[in-house]
Amino acid sequence: MPYYPSTSIPDYYLIDDLLTKEHLLIRDSVRSWVDSFVLPQIDQAAQDHKDIPGLMKELGAIGALGPYIPQKYGGMGLDQISYGLIMQELERGDSAVRSAASVQSSLVMFPIYKFGSEDQKLKYLPKLASGEWIGSFGLTEPNHGSDPSSMETHFTEHEDHYLLNGSKMWITNAPLCDLAVVWAKDPEGKVRGLIVERAMEGFSTPETLNKWSLRASKTGELVFDNVKVPKENLLPEVSGLKGPLSCLNSARYGISWGVIGAAIDCYCTAVQYSLERKQFGKPIAGFQLQQKKLAEFLTEITKAQLLCWRLGTLKNDDKASPAQISLAKRNNVKMAIDIARESRQMLGGMGIMGEFPMMRHAANLESVITYEGTHDIHLLITGHDITGINAFS
Repeated sequence: MPYYPSTSIPDYYLIDDLLTKEHLLIRDSVRSWVDSFVLPQIDQAAQDHKDIPGLMKELGAIGALGPYIPQKYGGMGLDQISYGLIMQELERGDSAVRSAASVQSSLVMFPIYKFGSEDQKLKYLPKLASGEWIGSFGLTEPNHGSDPSSMETHFTEHEDHYLLNGSKMWITNAPLCDLAVVWAKDPEGKVRGLIVERAMEGFSTPETLNKWSLRASKTGELVFDNVKVPKENLLPEVSGLKGPLSCLNSARYGISWGVIGAAIDCYCTAVQYSLERKQFGKPIAGFQLQQKKLAEFLTEITKAQLLCWRLGTLKNDDKASPAQISLAKRNNVKMAIDIARESRQMLGGMGIMGEFPMMRHAANLESVITYEGTHDIHLLITGHDITGINAFS
């Protein structure tokens, strides 16, 4: 795969000036790790439909798992802009790498930290932060995606345990997970969170195969057949959809940063290729249509960078609303997938080859534009915020 030095990565509005020295150090260290560890093997992993061996422990070693979790529980205690920058650099490598870190951080560690007991935090978070344990997040079901309130997974209460039944699908890291944070309805119909461990009898995780997207990531189902879950594994501090939706807000925030990295990788490749590829006696970068495309790519990336920086400052101050996060996720994923598709065309036939990242990013982003709330659902969330009228019902 072509390697492009970090000096080619766009910062057209000098956004680096808005970042602290710590932010820049964290970003650049993750960028170097992606260049040395991810890029040399990601194309082959995607071609072979296999995850990168040892990825989670590598992510743990560089502090990319739960980086905003306090050090007491194994995290780095970083701010939200640092988290965003880490996600950006990971997705510059591949959406599958960012997804692995995002699920572990925002969908597994976050709810345990936010809603778990002290014993749960001390038991699970350090192992998840190091990558020793891999987590997954069970919300989406075969019959219920955008409407989680209709979930069918449920549990009944017994003397010293709960009995969990149901299934979840499209679950990142399911085939690999040591534990899953599962959202299910209690006997009263309220949504509650349970920590389900791999060793619990009746818990299985069949893999989802034949994907054209996120091929370097393991995806599967979570199936619960009378699984006995100890009562101490119930997340005690949350009841209702507020729990899983707050996790999704954290994940969507990370995605809004992450996809900028995918767009940057496509942009840098297109710039480099267009300067080297000659047709009709000059580099194709000298033709008006190619310059138009590159100028539009840079404009959209810069807008997304500013959007995420501002959203990060709001999130640091605990002022970022779910609707604001939805707007950023929807805008930035659409921006990234458009750049991936259009930059692929700039490379002509070479754009479909694994030596270049466009097709891989474009295919990955077809999943990203769907998961954590589809493109259309986020549009309706923004519409609800504008009008005060809920279009979902």
